[in-house]
Amino acid sequence: MFLDLRDVGVAYGGPHPAVAGVTLSLAKGQIGVLIGPSGCGKTSLLRAVAGLERLAAGSVRMDGRVLADVQTHVEPEDRRIGMVFQDYALFPHLNVQDNVAFGLRHLPRGERDARVHEVLERVGLAHAARRAPHQLSGGQQQRVALARALAPQPQLLLLDEPFSSLDADLRDRLAQDIRGVLNHTGTTALFVTHDQLEAFAIGDAIGVMHQGRLEQWDDPYALYHRPATRFVADFIGHGVFAPGKVVTTAAGPRVMTPLGALADAAECPLPGAYPNDECDVLLRADDIVHDDEAPVRACIERKAFRGSEFLYTLRLASGERVLAHVPSHHDHQIGEWIGIRPLVDHVVTFDRAALPREPGS
Repeated sequence: MFLDLRDVGVAYGGPHPAVAGVTLSLAKGQIGVLIGPSGCGKTSLLRAVAGLERLAAGSVRMDGRVLADVQTHVEPEDRRIGMVFQDYALFPHLNVQDNVAFGLRHLPRGERDARVHEVLERVGLAHAARRAPHQLSGGQQQRVALARALAPQPQLLLLDEPFSSLDADLRDRLAQDIRGVLNHTGTTALFVTHDQLEAFAIGDAIGVMHQGRLEQWDDPYALYHRPATRFVADFIGHGVFAPGKVVTTAAGPRVMTPLGALADAAECPLPGAYPNDECDVLLRADDIVHDDEAPVRACIERKAFRGSEFLYTLRLASGERVLAHVPSHHDHQIGEWIGIRPLVDHVVTFDRAALPREPGS
């Protein structure tokens, strides 16, 4: 693997490490994304890869070269790593061209100018080379920051919440554009964000972090449909946990839920997998289908309009709640009972007995 982190730890002297035991890898040209709640350690991990934080444990290797371990620390300027920051960090007194050229002062003038023009063309800003940063939009400034980071041809590009100050539509467009640029240049990148849609739009591999640890590092499809831990299942997407019981039927194992029996030919748990065969089943909003002919009815408690669809919060007669994405032309009222049925391709279950207990419970 091109980028290889093994059991990486970062500590700031507090009672708990900022990063603990993180192992992940990226092939050359891949884009990895770290996602998680605030304070989970994703930026600390990125800074450790950049060389801005020393390791308390583990190692960081790039292209077979040790960049850091408990004995070794290659300085940031010697790692051939580019960084794109949340606040762009452009020099306000320099125009776009000079900002991009800042890290190329070692090159002859003609070679430097050609490289600057090349990367500005790549990010679609060759026409703005003479403009000052304040004359550009936020999205354009972020493209300049990307061009400046790419200009020295780094082996690895690190991006720390680069779109967080932009509006949602611009974030989505810029994420797709930057993915295209990185794929075209074959640049390996590691990206930090708190936005799930952004992570899925740009990442070949996504890691979910929680309390300094990497809960899962996987491709986007597997992360969404086969979450490895309860935290990942709860953090990614819209969903709830419903009570389930594993049973044996003539057709094979099934998980009985308040919505009926669920089956997954590849991954349905077998009887005996959980104590008393009781489990919790992950039901995402896209697992629940609105069907007026369905025997199961649910009361609409809340609804959120999302343009093409509503996100309904529904209460079953048994008291459990589920979420459902429903096309927006089905504009039902709060308090109305509607028919629903499960359409679950991947049955994802967790041990109910492993739930953390509240003090005194």
